Amino acid sequence: MQARIYKPSKSAMTSGRGKTKAWILEFVKENVHRTADPLMGWTSIDDTSGQVRLEFDTQDEAVEYAKKAGLTFRVEPAAERKRLVKSYSANFDANRKQPWTH
Repeated sequence: MQARIYKPSKSAMTSGRGKTKAWILEFVKENVHRTADPLMGWTSIDDTSGQVRLEFDTQDEAVEYAKKAGLTFRVEPAAERKRLVKSYSANFDANRKQPWTH
């Protein structure tokens, strides 16, 4: 079974960084048979291992678990957040790079 180890990114819908500190191990299957339920129209799947998400504090713990379990895995590097340092007083600076628009 193949697994993917990654660190989730921040949700675009919020400014908070909740649920972005842990490393996630998810099981990945390529050829999964999905069917639509005739009554409700929901999509169902034969294998429920795709619903399992394991959380680890560090990347090393997740890799160690995958090795012990005999999983083939790939590690996706964590994308570091670009922080823009802004200050309110820079709006009134005499040496502004952008002209005052209003």
